[in-house]
Amino acid sequence: MKFASIAMAGLAAGFLAAGPAFAAEPIVGKWQRPNGTVISYSGSGPYCGTVMSGEYKGKSIGCMNGTGGSYKGKVNKLDEGKTYSGKASVSGSSLKLSGCVLGGVICKSETLTRVK
Repeated sequence: MKFASIAMAGLAAGFLAAGPAFAAEPIVGKWQRPNGTVISYSGSGPYCGTVMSGEYKGKSIGCMNGTGGSYKGKVNKLDEGKTYSGKASVSGSSLKLSGCVLGGVICKSETLTRVK
């Protein structure tokens, strides 16, 4: 009986210690652009986006670093052939991506919706 109690306590401690490893950042998952293209963000920092559907399927759209729903990095605008210094923020089921080139002269933004 004593062995079972020790084993259960060890197992519970293992789950508690591993708990944060199971919690994904809010950016991780699939997101749909307004044009219907699906983007998947994965990783554990940096978080990299890959196009899952449409003309640019399989292409990278860049990587972001951050935590708690606020991220910074590079965003590739594949249809323009440009890379923007970007940022992303997650609020509920919305992901807002924005970025600028030429020292902030040309900026773009877009809001994506989480796909289940």
